[in-house]
Amino acid sequence: MAKVLVLDVDGTLVDTNYHHALAWFRAFRSYGVTVPVWRIHRAIGMGGDQLVPEVAGQEVEDSSGDDIRAKWKELADGMLPEVCALDGAHELLRAARDAGYRVVLASSGKPDHVDHYLDLIDGRELAGDWTSSKDVEATKPEPDLLEVALKKVRGEQAVVIGDSVWDCVAAGRIGLPSVGLLTGGFGAAELTDNGATRTFADLHELRANLDELPFGET
Repeated sequence: MAKVLVLDVDGTLVDTNYHHALAWFRAFRSYGVTVPVWRIHRAIGMGGDQLVPEVAGQEVEDSSGDDIRAKWKELADGMLPEVCALDGAHELLRAARDAGYRVVLASSGKPDHVDHYLDLIDGRELAGDWTSSKDVEATKPEPDLLEVALKKVRGEQAVVIGDSVWDCVAAGRIGLPSVGLLTGGFGAAELTDNGATRTFADLHELRANLDELPFGET
């Protein structure tokens, strides 16, 4: 029975959450909107289509949402050279492949960002496939990205692995179990409160427990 690991990327395999929070803060400020960075961080894991109204309200989304997203992209592009793979990312992908799991990366990142991250983790040969924001109209916490990912790498059972509450919520909406990592700055309690079956401190701990992950029917 084929088992699929559906892995988030930002904050899960690459250390980007705080870069993104700062880029969003600066993007909002450039349009005269000040959103506290801590509030932005609570929304990291959502795609930009969801994040702007979530943290700044529908009025800001209606008046400046597309411009703010474009500015965020410009600012985030400038930070790409600072982004590092999280320790153990490549080793996790290799261990999952060697254990017989099918791996798909479910990212809502921009396509060029995802390409950069794949190079950072040397993941092109280890992941069966991956997604980006271009694959769907609505990003997490909507489950669309997960559904696209599961179509790219088919299996009878799957588990969603991510660092944010939005990964867990999205998984729950299509009846899949989720596992939370603390690598994105979300606490273990809030991950489990939003549906995570288990949490791990980092990728090394996750890799050591691959054979104990919960799987649900796809």
